[in-house]
Amino acid sequence: MAVSNNIIATINFIALICSIPIIFTGIWLASKPDNHCIRSLPWPIIFIGVLFLALALTGFIGAYWNKQGLLAFYLFCNAALIVTGIILLILAYIVTHPSGAYSVPGREYDEYRYMGYSEWLRDHITDPENWGSIKACLAASSVCKKMVWDSYTAPQFFASRISSLQSGCCKPPTVCGYQYVNPITWINPTNPMGDVDCILWNNDPNQLCYNCDSCKAGVLGNLRKEWKEANIILIIAVIVLICLYIIAFNAYKNTHKTGSKK
Repeated sequence: MAVSNNIIATINFIALICSIPIIFTGIWLASKPDNHCIRSLPWPIIFIGVLFLALALTGFIGAYWNKQGLLAFYLFCNAALIVTGIILLILAYIVTHPSGAYSVPGREYDEYRYMGYSEWLRDHITDPENWGSIKACLAASSVCKKMVWDSYTAPQFFASRISSLQSGCCKPPTVCGYQYVNPITWINPTNPMGDVDCILWNNDPNQLCYNCDSCKAGVLGNLRKEWKEANIILIIAVIVLICLYIIAFNAYKNTHKTGSKK
């Protein structure tokens, strides 16, 4: 019995340590300049890390102090968390699979089409209440302003790899035909195209293209990229949970077999 409990305690102590990087990954995502305007992004990762931590702590305490009821509860919660993690992975894939990114001739960076993203993602982020706060946050941030610090010439700017937020929110869409002055200042063409975003563009640093659909698409593109990276963490967490469950379940079963023979 002691050997089985020691195995469960050891693997959960390792899981306890592994949960810390997951939590810090969520905090790191929240601290990135491109993400601090989207408050909902890091919380699922932090929540998963905290659940992982609580589960590992439960398993460790139950095994170390031989609390069989707590171990049974740990196994049940582990199984439930595995199922929840798999469901989240499937939903995240469905929601983030469509991409609104498209290439533009003569430009190294991509531009973004709002309708290219999933309806759920569009409705969640671009809800009038959500978008109002996101837009105000973007305008107050350095996401666009820092582009001017690099003093790009036009060829250098067109050959740069700017983020989806910068591509969608800080400049007019290429189709509008605006003439480049600097990354956030453009000269209005004589015959602008009929795209609504072309009319909405404004050289005022507080407005730029924050009212454009291309800006919403840039935010969705950034969210999609970060969630795909976060999904890797979730996949690893689910695999670790499955391994923990198999080892802990076998150890728990052996404990009961040993106990029943006495």
